[in-house]
Amino acid sequence: MQNSSSFSYSTQRKMEGPSEMGLIGENFDAGLMGRMRDDEYESRSGSDNFDGVSGDDQDGGDDQPQRKKRYHRHTPHQIQELESFFKECPHPDEKQRLDLSKRLGLENKQVKFWFQNRRTQMKTQLERHENIMLRQENDKLRAENSLMKEAMSNPVCNSCGGPAIPGQISFEEHQIRIENARLKDELNRICALANKFLGKPISSLTSPMALPTSNSGLELGIGRNGLGGSSTLGTPLAMGLDLGDGVLGTQTAMPGIRPPLGLMGNEVQLERSMLIDLALTAMEELLKMTQAESPLWIKSLDGEKEVFNHDEYARLFSPCIGPKPTGYVTEATRETGIVIINSLALVETLMDANRWAEMFPSMIARAINLDVISNGMGGTRNGALQVMHAEVQLLSPLVPVRQVRFLRFCKQHAEGVWAVVDVSIDIGHDAANAQPFMSCRRLPSGCIVQDMPNGYSKVTWLEHWEYDESVVHQLYRPLLSSGVGFGAHRWIATLQRQCECLAILMSSSISSDDHTALSQAGRRSMLKLAQRMTSNFCSGVCASSARKWDSLHMGTLGDDMKVMTRKNVDDPGEPPGIVLSAATSVWMPVSRQRVFDFLRDERLRSEWDILSNGGPMQEMVHIAKGQGHGNCVSLLRANAVNANDSSMLILQETWMDASCSVVVYAPVDVQSLNVVMSGGDSAYVALLPSGFAILPDGHGNNSSCNGTMQKGGGSDESGGSLLTVGFQILVNSLPTAKLTVESVDTVNNLISCTIQKIKGALRVA
Repeated sequence: MQNSSSFSYSTQRKMEGPSEMGLIGENFDAGLMGRMRDDEYESRSGSDNFDGVSGDDQDGGDDQPQRKKRYHRHTPHQIQELESFFKECPHPDEKQRLDLSKRLGLENKQVKFWFQNRRTQMKTQLERHENIMLRQENDKLRAENSLMKEAMSNPVCNSCGGPAIPGQISFEEHQIRIENARLKDELNRICALANKFLGKPISSLTSPMALPTSNSGLELGIGRNGLGGSSTLGTPLAMGLDLGDGVLGTQTAMPGIRPPLGLMGNEVQLERSMLIDLALTAMEELLKMTQAESPLWIKSLDGEKEVFNHDEYARLFSPCIGPKPTGYVTEATRETGIVIINSLALVETLMDANRWAEMFPSMIARAINLDVISNGMGGTRNGALQVMHAEVQLLSPLVPVRQVRFLRFCKQHAEGVWAVVDVSIDIGHDAANAQPFMSCRRLPSGCIVQDMPNGYSKVTWLEHWEYDESVVHQLYRPLLSSGVGFGAHRWIATLQRQCECLAILMSSSISSDDHTALSQAGRRSMLKLAQRMTSNFCSGVCASSARKWDSLHMGTLGDDMKVMTRKNVDDPGEPPGIVLSAATSVWMPVSRQRVFDFLRDERLRSEWDILSNGGPMQEMVHIAKGQGHGNCVSLLRANAVNANDSSMLILQETWMDASCSVVVYAPVDVQSLNVVMSGGDSAYVALLPSGFAILPDGHGNNSSCNGTMQKGGGSDESGGSLLTVGFQILVNSLPTAKLTVESVDTVNNLISCTIQKIKGALRVA
């Protein structure tokens, strides 16, 4: 009997092969032999071997002479090395096994059999875990089935709570009631998520939330929320989001896309459904508010101004992201302009965070994509939906950067007609969970883009914000309340200027103003250096997170002066050491145009710039960036008595549009500029920018309070201007040095002296 059992056991192992080791104990839990084999395998754990003997050799049967087995245990070092290699490559080839055997002092067969045993062990553990999970699930289902059978055998009357009369309730009705209870529980979870993420107090009993259907193509008409009618574009809004096969209540996720906001399981689908519903509602609102003859906008008597009708808005729309927080004020503007860009290119720019920030460099300090819910359909951006974070800035230290997290939804409505809408999604109700920088929120805003002949497009832009006015300095409140600071006409003006610049730079001909005749590579390198200079200037003025700054609180400087510092160790774009940035804003009783013309004129630079050495400066290089002479990048040199005395040049960028004017400059050594002008890499040129930003004061002809805006954003000659002055200086060349009070006083005196010189030259008090 003993020989017969051994023969059966040996035959069974031979049939199963090495890959099935350890599974016998799972299949025959009551078998003593299976448990013995299981325990024996677990004790080895893939790190013990019989020298020179594989699984097949051990199970050779009775026809082979029995050999004595030499038991070998690997050292801890060998096991550690093998385990590390196994994590990277579970199936090493012959060369890798040979290298391991030489390095660890093992035979090639020992390494081979170790990996075989380790793979088998891994498979066994996974299968064992799956079996345990299946058993638990099976037990759970059996328990639920028993409870359901017991409940069905003893029905309870819903009215009195006593036992129901047999035949009073049918089996179908009982199933419907069970389904109804499940749906009520699911609705409660949806309402809880809506309150958490959308700020939308929804009652689970009185006002159930309408959710999208499970179809991947959602048909949408303007007639939602009682809006009625068709869109101004004259086309039905066919929505086609690629949502995959997952629907509400399932755990199917879109392949290759991580869950929005880090949720898992059913909450992913619930939140995704709410985000989609919010995007559709925001798109409807955008289209309604951009209609040409919309009652939401009231024209002035001269037909040049538009006033937002708050009462009509409240009548037509319910707050899609909840009621306006206490203390917040509303600003709403719209603007239409012709831009040198086609609709597809503009849509691609808006849906890419990096390209969007590059198109609006003075407005977008930082932008990132957080989540992608849909990439669009058919290889296009139609139906694309993503979660983004952005920092929108106004060039003044007295206006906080607007940080907002929002949905961006793109939709094609007709051939050559696109719409892109944004809407905030992180509205905090709980003071403990609310983010401290959330002093604003973006209501449905965006643009409608329609292709025009010759590569142009007609862009209608809408901006709708709610913000905390108390965080804004008194000097800038009229500008923001008029909609000029963050309004639609600023986005249109910036877009027109940037597209015009790109069109000029992409043209093969060189402008006649460029008397230096730089090569195309040299022009691109110079413009790239100027772009970095202006971007660093904006980050120093607005204190965005684009660059790491540490704010200094110096009581002697007053609230209008913002001083920051940073230590540069390994950034080749600026000199090493301690960099100090100081900026302030003042009101000037002269027009923005006059201040801009004075500051950009190199012949008058000696009246305010200490770097000019008391004399006029000469323009050596002029690279046009627009049709106006003021939109350019130039290279200035002081007229020294001895030409060899001047080893420093000034790189300067100036531009002006309907919303803002900027003059930014930085001293650069001649050797570095020669490399850049020859087409070399400009990333290693160290510079510290300084400059000016000039904005209207909000009281001119182009703007006034109460949310009015002059169409086209024309000139503001009759009003004053807001001048922002910013300097960045190197106070110590050692990054480990400490900042002194004398350094802060020096830059403070520099700004004060510069402002006084500008006022004296312009003959203002």
